[in-house]
Amino acid sequence: MRLVWKSLDKMRCLRKRSTIPFLGFLITFLLFLNLYIEDGYVLEGDKRQLRETSVHPPSSERYVHTFRDLSNFSGTINVTYRYLAGTPLNRKKYLTIGLSSVKRKRGNYLLETIKSIFDQSSYEELKEIVVVVHLADFDLVWCENLVQEITRKFAHHIIAGRLLVIQAPEEYYPSLDGLKRNYNDPEDRVRFRSKQNVDYAFLLNFCTNLSHFYMMLEDDVRCSRNFLTALKKVITSREGSYWVMLEFSKLGYIGKLYHSRDLPRLAHFLLMFYQEMPCDWLLIHFRGLLAQKDVIRFKPSLFQHMGYYSSYKGAENKLKDDDFEEDSIDIPDNPPASLYTNINVFENYDATKAYSTVDEYFWGKPPSTGDFFVIVFNKSTKISKIKIATGSDDRQNDILHHGALEVGEKLVGTKKGKQCSSYITLGEFKNGNIEVQDVDHKIAFDIECVRIVVTASQKEWLIIRSISLWTTQPPSQ
Repeated sequence: MRLVWKSLDKMRCLRKRSTIPFLGFLITFLLFLNLYIEDGYVLEGDKRQLRETSVHPPSSERYVHTFRDLSNFSGTINVTYRYLAGTPLNRKKYLTIGLSSVKRKRGNYLLETIKSIFDQSSYEELKEIVVVVHLADFDLVWCENLVQEITRKFAHHIIAGRLLVIQAPEEYYPSLDGLKRNYNDPEDRVRFRSKQNVDYAFLLNFCTNLSHFYMMLEDDVRCSRNFLTALKKVITSREGSYWVMLEFSKLGYIGKLYHSRDLPRLAHFLLMFYQEMPCDWLLIHFRGLLAQKDVIRFKPSLFQHMGYYSSYKGAENKLKDDDFEEDSIDIPDNPPASLYTNINVFENYDATKAYSTVDEYFWGKPPSTGDFFVIVFNKSTKISKIKIATGSDDRQNDILHHGALEVGEKLVGTKKGKQCSSYITLGEFKNGNIEVQDVDHKIAFDIECVRIVVTASQKEWLIIRSISLWTTQPPSQ
């Protein structure tokens, strides 16, 4: 008998260990299967099979209603939403900010969150955003009372089309009974996180055509001042590079930015795997499957968690983002550019990583006199400030011990790429760092290149931690 129980224990352990790899394989398989479906390579019978194998339990009428068109990942889900406050405008905005909220056992931070979004935005910024609140609780009395509060406090934003409050009716939800117990979570926890995935999916689905970009927040955060301006700077600096999700907070589902064109796929993805794992885990799979391998997170964080009690059972949740700054307007512009260096690069710490506001850096082997690191702008630019930092906290000697900062004009083609043929020196590095103010007052021409030149060989390796540039106007056309 003991041998039987030991065998059963081994089987249970094996099942636990194999859950995550199996889910990863399943997600990958289904996504690629979807690509074939969209291109017409799969017969109608296979589409039907995908729908059948993607729903659980198959006997649920509501489930079939919700996932009727699951095979079309690029299309929106057919849901008839209730408009509780406000209506969408015809004009597409720059950014939609989405919030999903349910009744909490302790505390409610939704009104404070909405207030923070509007208070921390300038009049010009408010013209470019729309806030969508999905009240995802099935307690209609609670929803009605909360809508009355929102309408009373934010009436002018609702009238201006900047605030919408919606609800996806309960009949569109899949069954929340008999769900998979992955990770040995208690049944009520599984129900909570599974419903949360569906809440977010319906919110994403609604927001698909409201703006060019979409930002997900939770309902218990506060924002940094002029966060939209900071976001736009980052988006501009990423022009020409591929990304699926940019992160402006390291906590939960806070401050995650998407192209609005990706929202239908993400909504379908959350619905397909709603009972498998929490939403923040699913997001990692989603961006990976769309070929963004690494996290792209920016500092300082633009959003801070402010709640003390979780929406799950009212448990204490005092998580804080220590990278958050209330005033983040001084984020550099870093205009689109190409980067070149003749310093030997270590592994994958390439030149582009020094120019990004993501938490990463360039790392090269010991440089020699005359070695360079050059930034060539896509378009000539007026620059007001340049700030460059080398070394890191754990490798404080890997700095540029002797170097100069130059700016240039008159681009020419070389065997090693484009370079400027004329440079002016702005200053020398001191203790591995340099900062130059009022560059536009010192330089008469529009700058096409920024170059770091090594003026003496060194034995130490070189880390360029950050290159930050501020412009006085958009790049010239």
